[in-house]
Amino acid sequence: MKPNSVWYVILSVTPILCLVFSLMYLKLSAWKATLTALILSVFIALTAFHMPVAYLLQASAEGFMLALFPILWVIISALFVYNTTVENGSMLKIKNMLSGISPDRRIQALILAFGFGGFLEAVAGFGTAVAIPASILVAMGFEPLLAAVVCLVANTVPVAFGVLGIPIMTLSQVTSLSLENLSFYTSLQLIPLILLLPSLIVLLVTGSLKNMRGMIGVSLSAGAAFAIFQTWITLLIGPELAAVCGSLAALAVIIIWTKLFPVKHVWLFPNEVKNDEYGASTVKGLRAAKAWAPYILILLLVIVTNFIPLFDFLHHFPFEVKKQFYFGPGGKPMNFQLATGAGTLLFLSGIIGGLIQGDSLRKLFSVFLRTVKQTNKTIITVFSIVIVAKIMGYSGMVSIVAASVAALSGKFYPLIAPFIGALGTFITGSDTSSNVLFGGLQKQTALQLNMNPDWIVSSNASGATAGKMVSPQSISIASASVGLDGKEGKILSRTMKYCFFYTLFLGLIIFLVQQIMF
Repeated sequence: MKPNSVWYVILSVTPILCLVFSLMYLKLSAWKATLTALILSVFIALTAFHMPVAYLLQASAEGFMLALFPILWVIISALFVYNTTVENGSMLKIKNMLSGISPDRRIQALILAFGFGGFLEAVAGFGTAVAIPASILVAMGFEPLLAAVVCLVANTVPVAFGVLGIPIMTLSQVTSLSLENLSFYTSLQLIPLILLLPSLIVLLVTGSLKNMRGMIGVSLSAGAAFAIFQTWITLLIGPELAAVCGSLAALAVIIIWTKLFPVKHVWLFPNEVKNDEYGASTVKGLRAAKAWAPYILILLLVIVTNFIPLFDFLHHFPFEVKKQFYFGPGGKPMNFQLATGAGTLLFLSGIIGGLIQGDSLRKLFSVFLRTVKQTNKTIITVFSIVIVAKIMGYSGMVSIVAASVAALSGKFYPLIAPFIGALGTFITGSDTSSNVLFGGLQKQTALQLNMNPDWIVSSNASGATAGKMVSPQSISIASASVGLDGKEGKILSRTMKYCFFYTLFLGLIIFLVQQIMF
């Protein structure tokens, strides 16, 4: 039987189909579905592809280490920072500061869903970018379904760079492509969508184009600020602070614009009476700085460890080590940034920021242990999905699927490349996991079709942002945060159409640029 036979193609794609079937039809939880896919991929690799047991174990070890560091270390550390601010009341102060800027419902949605939500995605992730803004919007008077949909749609473009750039850095590791190229191309692909997203949020809130009056300027300015700063920081520093600075720039522009050019006709929901007592938060000065302390420290630590020559030693042994786990064809050493990795900087920011906010080391240790316990199922999911990707890649399954996809799609592959990324996020709930699952496939297909692999692989990261708004994980978080448990289907039906057109628009951009530039 030839390796390119239909039977081998079916076997190669079976672990992915199993994952989709388990999640969508059997309704298994993510950790059970990914564990099932892992068992199946091991069986297929050993029996049909005759992968040596030694190589299988080595591939699994490499996947285990990639899942542990940096992916899980970032997830746990980011959530630890967030949990610390919730525990000591700082997150409540941040909420109060942001919710008291304007009575206009359109401005409130931009501030909380686009600006603050983007920032939370860039420094915390794990559903906080949907749960926190959505719950605040409901508390401020937004209808729960609307709040959920607005925050899900807004939580797209910041997802590409995620928590301190970890999705892009992981994509670079699994594909062995240039981190600089992948970061820059991803930011370029997202620029048109970033520019349009604030206006779409306003339309979602108001339901009418005529209610865009007075909002065109602030919407376009917020989108432009996000796009410019994200792209600029990507070129200047790298992916770590791209979404952080982009979202903060957008948030600053919205707030400054609102103060300099107040909305002349305040837009409220139908039958809503304007509250004349609406005013700014009283949280200011030192109290405000302390509330934001962990997040300010994240920015400072990333800049200090990357741009101050005094700390260059942190980028060398023993603070940065290389270790090879897989010694079969295509194997190479992995690089571990122990001191300057995103997870370590987040963890240090949580500890130092917590101490500044008045927490004791004992309390911080307790919060950290609770955070680890909170993510136990996520830990299983991440380990399983990363090991599946490594086994599929090294056994040859990815190459076979790539050859088949290339043969079927031909020159139109760039149109469907972002849909594959979106599918990955829909399945796993994570841009990072989507990149792990399909990054190798995108690279192999691009090479088969003689297309620019950096451009096509980047489309997986940008396309994965669309899948975030329809991911069962994201929707369940949104429904729980606004009190719509059991209404997940209703939320999905609202976001699905936006997901489709978002991804199609992105596919057209990627296709046209591939044809013209490469």
